[in-house]
Amino acid sequence: MPFRSKLGRGAALFVIGISGILPLASILRPAESGAATQEKAADPWPSSAVLEAADLVHDFAGPKGANSPTMVYVGFRTLFEGGHVPAASFHGTASKEEGLAELKKWIAAVPRSANLVIYCGCCPFDRCPNVRPAYKTLHEMGFTHLRVLLLRTSFAADWVEKGYPIEKGL
Repeated sequence: MPFRSKLGRGAALFVIGISGILPLASILRPAESGAATQEKAADPWPSSAVLEAADLVHDFAGPKGANSPTMVYVGFRTLFEGGHVPAASFHGTASKEEGLAELKKWIAAVPRSANLVIYCGCCPFDRCPNVRPAYKTLHEMGFTHLRVLLLRTSFAADWVEKGYPIEKGL
């Protein structure tokens, strides 16, 4: 009779290892890689600060007013010039010290309670070199309504190809 048939239904399997007794599920379940853990830890924002593209488009369709988001592109100038979210502004590439300095200089006059949305879209979101330093800098400066536009693949794939509105140039 095979080993499996001797176990009762729902019985837990345990394996004795060097560190003691471990549930079989913990051995069979793939461990989270160190890189995946680091990526999650590297995000300086809470999940409530992440904004989906469709939600932003919906916000644009609503009434314009004092609480309309201020869009700030934090990626590379050439990509911004090629097309960006309407009314977005560019004040430096956040992965560069001089870009962060430009951003800080511009944002100094903006009220800390402003509804800010930052985005890049240069590459897959989890590898973007710009959104994390921009968010961290703005958060440290005291901005309380700061969000990040989630463009999972790129601005082209997650915004332009979906037919959302764009502006070109500076």
